[in-house]
Amino acid sequence: MIGKLAYRNIIGAGFRTWLNVFILSLVYFGIIALQGLFSGWQQEASRQIKEWDIAGGQYWHENYDPYDPFSYDESHSVIPEDLIKDIETKNAIPILLTPATVYSEGRMQNIVLKGIDVDQTLLKIPTQYLSEDLEQLNAIIGSRMAKNMKLHKGDYVTVRWRDKNGTFDAIDVKIAYIFQTSVLTVDNNQIWIALKPLRKMLDMPDEASIIVVKDETNNASYPGWERKSLNFLLQDLNSMIQAKTIGSSILYILLLFMALIAIFDTQILSIFRRRKEMGTMMALGMTREKIIQLFTLEGVLHAILAIFIGAVYGIPLLKYFTKVGMNVGTSADDFGLSGLSEKLYPEYGWKLVLGTVVLVLITVTIVSFLPTRKIARLKPTDALRGK
Repeated sequence: MIGKLAYRNIIGAGFRTWLNVFILSLVYFGIIALQGLFSGWQQEASRQIKEWDIAGGQYWHENYDPYDPFSYDESHSVIPEDLIKDIETKNAIPILLTPATVYSEGRMQNIVLKGIDVDQTLLKIPTQYLSEDLEQLNAIIGSRMAKNMKLHKGDYVTVRWRDKNGTFDAIDVKIAYIFQTSVLTVDNNQIWIALKPLRKMLDMPDEASIIVVKDETNNASYPGWERKSLNFLLQDLNSMIQAKTIGSSILYILLLFMALIAIFDTQILSIFRRRKEMGTMMALGMTREKIIQLFTLEGVLHAILAIFIGAVYGIPLLKYFTKVGMNVGTSADDFGLSGLSEKLYPEYGWKLVLGTVVLVLITVTIVSFLPTRKIARLKPTDALRGK
């Protein structure tokens, strides 16, 4: 009986009810849409970083610090025998790096010169364009590097480096290919060449700075090398996404606050205008607890109806954005966010939808209940007289 009365009462309220329901549906849609966008961004960025840079994890030389270029000269050593076996079976990739300087058409820029196995298939870096011939040394660069240095495919640049003995040398390399990637750690200020000639140039045979492994099953420790898990390597990305999510919660709070204010005002108005109705129900034997339940349920029904209204326009829109993505513009590189593509494809899991529904239902229930506490102090005789 209470459920039927609550449903008839809110339907009978007409436009006021549907306005509250529509506002609540916007809350559902806004929270799910934004959270899905961040979730899709995190999944896509993680996938891109794994495919282009870290695969299943890495081993770093103990002196290697990606944020300290001065550590590069000392961050190299002979590869452990167990990892050599993984390299021979294509389950690992050695990468040797050194600071260098590139000269192109009177411009000079400090870069990181990286050597990688030509036959590797673990990363998406197009190493098939590299050559192992020092007399005709090919190199590949990312599109951002090419844009900054105004380089094109087929251009020649002079690269100067210093070997392990401190001797400077230089060589002309040909830009054989320019690849497109959203992963900044394989693009910005970097030139990739074949591993064998770089080892000869640096006089570092059989040495490497980083070992990229295929998966996380190899967790062995080796002297002079530090194992870096995926959680560690993706920590910056996850922290950034978490910060963005927390920042967007301000919008969630504003949306939810507007909806809750509407529900609260509706409850206050209903209690004020329906005093005679409450007095009549008390006179007929309905307890105060049942009346409180009735008014609280009326507020909750707004949130339940909002689920269905939001589903009518929300599901098609969310499916559309999941399919075609959301274009963030060609200026995505300006943010300096690794893994951020021009299009983001949101992901909406059942946990996200269920969590949003439960959150809104709980808050609406609380807000609907708060004004009804006045009913507990209401006298039936006063209510029948409209006092």
